[in-house]
Amino acid sequence: MNYVIETLTKKKEVDTLIRDTLDKVLVLRFGRSSDSICLQLDDILAKSAQDVSKFASIALVDIDSEDVQVYLKYFDITLIPSTIFFFNAHHMKMDSGTADHTKWIGAFYKKQDFIDVVEAFC
Repeated sequence: MNYVIETLTKKKEVDTLIRDTLDKVLVLRFGRSSDSICLQLDDILAKSAQDVSKFASIALVDIDSEDVQVYLKYFDITLIPSTIFFFNAHHMKMDSGTADHTKWIGAFYKKQDFIDVVEAFC
């Protein structure tokens, strides 16, 4: 069973989700639903949603929405898809082998790769 992942288009929706997601990792995918790499990542996220549902929540953020542009600037999102992780409203940083420790850039290749990253934050 695949889960339908909520898509956020307003800054207020993103703010509320970050603030209200407690005791779980919040995964926000910034990208476009028309981009092939974003669609690949979205498929991995949807397939993983049930497996991580006890310790993580997943949402998609549409970067074409005017209202969420502030997040693109704040998190310096220039490449898509970019995945950002939060825990108890705190932005989590990670060492993914790149110079940017604030986000995961690109898609995960396998469902287990994504689950392993999320579990590392728990």
